[in-house]
Amino acid sequence: MEKNTNYLVGVFGDEDIMIKAVKALRKKGVNIYEVFTPYPVHFLEDALGYKRSWMPKAAFGFGALGTTCAILLQSWIMGFEWPMIIGGKGFIAIPDFVPITFELTVLFSAFGMAGSFFVSQDLKPHKVPQIFDRRQSDDKHIMAIDLANNKISEEEIKALLSESGAEEVNNKSFTEKEKKGNFFDYVADLFTNGVTDSARELKG
Repeated sequence: MEKNTNYLVGVFGDEDIMIKAVKALRKKGVNIYEVFTPYPVHFLEDALGYKRSWMPKAAFGFGALGTTCAILLQSWIMGFEWPMIIGGKGFIAIPDFVPITFELTVLFSAFGMAGSFFVSQDLKPHKVPQIFDRRQSDDKHIMAIDLANNKISEEEIKALLSESGAEEVNNKSFTEKEKKGNFFDYVADLFTNGVTDSARELKG
């Protein structure tokens, strides 16, 4: 499916003003694509209307799988495949299985959550990030609005951003090269210049 490449980018210097702007724009019916901040901002998820993450459920599921695998593996080895009497205990001594069970539970949870996050966010190794403004990892809060996903006109959204305290309102259009990108070109440019071509260019 073809993705839109035209965005409006609001630049904010203060996190409180940015959060108020998010609430104001959403109240006016503006769909915000994403907000990028150089550090975690409390209550931003609530302002954007994000639902509670499903990652705890994934952690529980993978942890339960790890626990089950650990107990079954140890029970099979000690009880059937290679039974041994250690310290006069029975072949299947559940209390002795606790350390390995704990470690596998943590291992499955950690790798399961990491894998789930990468897959759900489409963070494949060859994916090239779309950088809306190079200051989003420095000292500015960046609000990106997908024009194709809004019924409100571009001029109205620009006016709302300005009224809400945006220091700058820029247009950002990704080129075909930036949209598709080549992972190896991106890495080469990253090591050569520090940031990508798209990050160095400010359009507005």
